[in-house]
Amino acid sequence: MGHSFGLALTEGDLSMEAQLSIHLQYNHFPPVPQSMVAPCVEAIEAYWNDDTCAIISLPEGSYWKGLTYAPAYAILEAHHLSPWTSDYDYDAEEEY
Repeated sequence: MGHSFGLALTEGDLSMEAQLSIHLQYNHFPPVPQSMVAPCVEAIEAYWNDDTCAIISLPEGSYWKGLTYAPAYAILEAHHLSPWTSDYDYDAEEEY
């Protein structure tokens, strides 16, 4: 599971929200609450907009370093979202 499972999710026909929902539930122990799906989407969007320092509000009851918000990079790292932030094709053969 882990990274490979996340990559497999990105290749399917599911919406990003559905992909992240599955990832947060089955690639983490304990499972991450579904209320984190929207902040994860925002963090991914911030990454693609070259703004990983963007401040993202966290859902009620979620905290980062005692705060009710977190920078996008912290959400990306904590929730292992690299499959959604990589444009590298792991299946492609290298050409030399």
